[in-house]
Amino acid sequence: MSSNAPALILRAVARRKRVAGLTAALTAAALTMTACGDGSDGSSDSSSGAAAKGMVGVILPDTASSTRWESFDRPYLEQAFKAAGVQYDIQNAEGSTQRFQTIADQMLTSGAGVLLMTGLDSSSAAAVQRKAQAQGVKTIDYDRLTLGGVSDYYVSFDNVRVGEELGKGLQKCLGDKAANIVYLNGSPTDNNATLFSQGAHKILDPVSTYKKVAEQAVPDWSPEKAATIFEQMWTEQQGRIDGVLAANDNLGNAAAAVVKKNQRGGEVAITGQDATPQGLQNILDGTQCMTVYKPVKQEADAAAKLAIALMKGQKGQTSATVNDPQGKRDVPSVLLTPIGIFKDNVKQVVADGFVKAAELCKGAYAAKCKEAGIQ
Repeated sequence: MSSNAPALILRAVARRKRVAGLTAALTAAALTMTACGDGSDGSSDSSSGAAAKGMVGVILPDTASSTRWESFDRPYLEQAFKAAGVQYDIQNAEGSTQRFQTIADQMLTSGAGVLLMTGLDSSSAAAVQRKAQAQGVKTIDYDRLTLGGVSDYYVSFDNVRVGEELGKGLQKCLGDKAANIVYLNGSPTDNNATLFSQGAHKILDPVSTYKKVAEQAVPDWSPEKAATIFEQMWTEQQGRIDGVLAANDNLGNAAAAVVKKNQRGGEVAITGQDATPQGLQNILDGTQCMTVYKPVKQEADAAAKLAIALMKGQKGQTSATVNDPQGKRDVPSVLLTPIGIFKDNVKQVVADGFVKAAELCKGAYAAKCKEAGIQ
């Protein structure tokens, strides 16, 4: 060994100590920065500048039960996600539970951080939610609550109140006179339909002058099946029906067609929901007495805001809880207020931009729109 070997060894040891110290300092700094940037405790609100990770997957139910899904929900959700700079994928299950599950699998594989879904039935939607939960993906029930599911949140209108608006609307149209009424309820697999019926009965059952002569759920919200069901009701009652509590505009339009075919057009009070162009035209015609308007933009904006917050690792803000009796749990929820629409306030739907005057007031409806104050 050379005479300067001890000095070389001492210098090498000193170098190693300096490197080790620098590494420890850098590691501590990195840990501190990570801790400061983590918003997973939900303490931040959705307005923070935290970047969203992954994408939001949206599954809409169909195109047959209502025009709203593709005409309103899709563009409103797209608008909200684009404005927030969040990646998204919106697909429609087209009424197929198998397609619903396939879409969900694709979205989970593609890195969805949140699934926003409107289930076709609780069983298939709950299966998707459990699969998402197992992968650490948050789920939001949109418009319809999945019974027995594990969704983290629920965004909808107050659906019992929707039913109450339907009941109040029919009562306003019928007055206090003696009346035979029938119920065309929505799909038996849709929890909302149950809530609509519940709310309507709450209003109408105490009215002693009304007699319920028939009630039936319409599978899949199908207007064709509704027409068949209502025609059977009409035949069985020999046309002695004064009011129809129809759960949406498609079902109401089916009933109105049967009434018209039997030369009673405009004589039977018929309700609806969704404020569709067809439903509003029926109101202007006098063949439907009212509809329930749910400002879908409010619902889409609330759902998008919640999804964006979750994508940023934040806790969603809610205004209520809704009980899932099957799952025996209370689901954090955002519930919005529906509006009853009659001939004298059809213009509100147009003023909100939900339906365009050019679409509603074309042809023979131009004069009727003018009478209703619609420009």
